[in-house]
Amino acid sequence: MAHTHHHEHEEVSEKSVIYLFISFLINMLLSVVEIIGGIVAGSVSLIGDALHNTSDAFSILIAVIAFKIGHKKATPKYTYGFKRAEVIGGFVNLILLFISGIYLVVEGVERLIAPKHIDGWVIIWISVLALIIDAATAKISHHSAHHNANMKMVFVHNLADAFGSIGVILSGICVILFDVYFVDGIIALIIAAYMIFQSVVSFKPIVNILMNAAPENIDLGKIKKEIQKIKGVDDVHHIHVWCISEHEVSLECHIKGSDLDLVHKISDMLAKKFSINHCNIQLENKDCCHKCEL
Repeated sequence: MAHTHHHEHEEVSEKSVIYLFISFLINMLLSVVEIIGGIVAGSVSLIGDALHNTSDAFSILIAVIAFKIGHKKATPKYTYGFKRAEVIGGFVNLILLFISGIYLVVEGVERLIAPKHIDGWVIIWISVLALIIDAATAKISHHSAHHNANMKMVFVHNLADAFGSIGVILSGICVILFDVYFVDGIIALIIAAYMIFQSVVSFKPIVNILMNAAPENIDLGKIKKEIQKIKGVDDVHHIHVWCISEHEVSLECHIKGSDLDLVHKISDMLAKKFSINHCNIQLENKDCCHKCEL
């Protein structure tokens, strides 16, 4: 049995991680200010923006923790290491995001049915502050977004926060200029729709990783055909593909053949054609003694 690795990980600098942690603290402070301001001003859209901002702040924290934990070495108990910490944290964050979205739907509908008086100037000033912080956080994560998919999601979420703040500012302007209060409920529903949509879209990929499902872009039949094309391979079976983390795919299979170089040929092919960089290949020169389903 042979075990091969091809490491092509995109690194995030320690400096970027420090900046992100500072961004987390600032965003959490902003969320507290927004919630207090939303209660004082009577604005459910401002509270909604605070909930969304809190969720994204925890996304930043998860990215920072995942960077730290993910670099810990594997142990005899955790033989694959700690890379799934990010996935588990993401699942928890997803559930919180969905619950917050449902809460906003209820509050937003209530405000549409029975609009309440809100203080337009309070939500405008707080939302302007939020917009500045959201834009600054997006700028901090923008550099690393070019090199790391996780940082890219942090950047996208903070950019969305900035647009959410703009929506709340518009709500405040409608109150001041036109004495219209139902816009607050509409903005809350828009933010809620975005939160629920993001949680629903993210649910399946995260659950698939936790259930060791094959990635959506992986075709086991195609992998088998490509392996069988390699000279010296008489048969391939017992193929299993799963994700160790969000971006690291593993494969194990049994190969019938007698040439030890087959292991290296197959692993190189899998890395180049399928981006599978963690392979566990068992070479056999007789019939397999295991009950192989694939």
